[in-house]
Amino acid sequence: MNNFLYSTGGFIVALGILVTIHEFGHFWVARRLGIKVLKFSIGFGRAIWSRKSGPDQIEYAVGILPLGGYVKMLDSTEGEVTALESGRAFDHQPVWKRSLVVLAGPGANFLFAIAAYWLVFAMGTQGLRPVVGSVVPGSPAAIAGFQKGDEIVAINGHTNRSWSDQRLWLFDGILDEQPVFFTVRSPGRAERQLSIRPQHMAATLADGSVMSRGLGLLPYSPPVPAVVDKVLPDSPAARAGLLPGDRILKINTVAITDWFNVQQIIAKNPGRLMRLEIERRGQTVLIPLTPGRVDVSGRAIGRIGIQRKSTHIPPDMVVDLRLPVFQALHKSIETTWLMSSLTLRMMGLMIMRKVSPKTLSGPLTIAQYAGQTAQIGLQQFLLFLAVVSVSLGVLNLLPVPVLDGGHLLYYIAEVISGRPLPTQLIFWSQQVGIVLLLGLMSVAFYNDIMRLVQ
Repeated sequence: MNNFLYSTGGFIVALGILVTIHEFGHFWVARRLGIKVLKFSIGFGRAIWSRKSGPDQIEYAVGILPLGGYVKMLDSTEGEVTALESGRAFDHQPVWKRSLVVLAGPGANFLFAIAAYWLVFAMGTQGLRPVVGSVVPGSPAAIAGFQKGDEIVAINGHTNRSWSDQRLWLFDGILDEQPVFFTVRSPGRAERQLSIRPQHMAATLADGSVMSRGLGLLPYSPPVPAVVDKVLPDSPAARAGLLPGDRILKINTVAITDWFNVQQIIAKNPGRLMRLEIERRGQTVLIPLTPGRVDVSGRAIGRIGIQRKSTHIPPDMVVDLRLPVFQALHKSIETTWLMSSLTLRMMGLMIMRKVSPKTLSGPLTIAQYAGQTAQIGLQQFLLFLAVVSVSLGVLNLLPVPVLDGGHLLYYIAEVISGRPLPTQLIFWSQQVGIVLLLGLMSVAFYNDIMRLVQ
């Protein structure tokens, strides 16, 4: 129940903030350019709150459906405009003014992302040192020569301070399938250069598994015994009879040394019957169990629904990521640019079918992340808002009718032809745009449902 409340509350707060930021961009620029604004609404449908203010008596409203927002401007195509106010109508403005108003929404999203990243980087967070805990045998990292205990100090010339930073420096090489160069430091050895040429790893950027599933590198983790701490209700483990406190000794014929062994074996065997040998209150028990299947970026992963106890990370493996104010600003701009590029290029790869559409997330997944980050703390919630804000900015700039990018496409055509596009052409193109967006939303919502079911 608490998770549901956090997810719902976090989603409403996050969406309210991001929609307000986006619409305020349109609103602020329109007013600065002398265009008359009639209404500023967060949410659609019947207003649950509204008031009018200012010389123009602008109506500020909150709609009952918190799924977006809009800014309504004076426009002769939507109603009668008096001769006195004709110069303030949106459709009577030159193309450059209309373009600035349209660009201001996505622009506000990017500026908000920069501000959020800046605040987080300046406040500082703690991260895990980029020390390799283990290398998956036969993986690209193993072939390149990575070893347990290696510290990755730079990637493609970028200083690498923590394990979480690495994804940003990897994506260019992974999307272009170009060699990625690592500077690695090991105890008692000089720094050395290693390289990996990534192939077919783009999907791992979307689900965050680029280091583990893509390259085969796992972070340092203190030894964790293979002892079950929690069994999730109605999970394969619960149905098979696993209990908290059970120590897993063997899976089939493979002896288990730690929790990582358990994770690896189960992940590789979705839907396959296994025999677990466990120790329970001094006695050995054999339990047959079939892992469930969870789809991660189009790949089936085994899960049985057990959790381990939290572990303590030694202080020397934790790094302080606080940056001076101007360095934090520089990194926030760089991060926003990189995330924008990643979002756009992932969309392109999805269209070209190089990345599965199953990586798309919809409102349910976003709500889940909103709730999780809100529970962790302000900094994680700000990072979540920054990522979603970048995605909204990029999405709205796509040249799809009904989106901001679609309006820009109309204006470009108007400049080329020397006159506005026919009203009927705009109307029907917008119907096509609505169908495309509904299709995209349906896929994302379906993915959400399947994740919940799994």
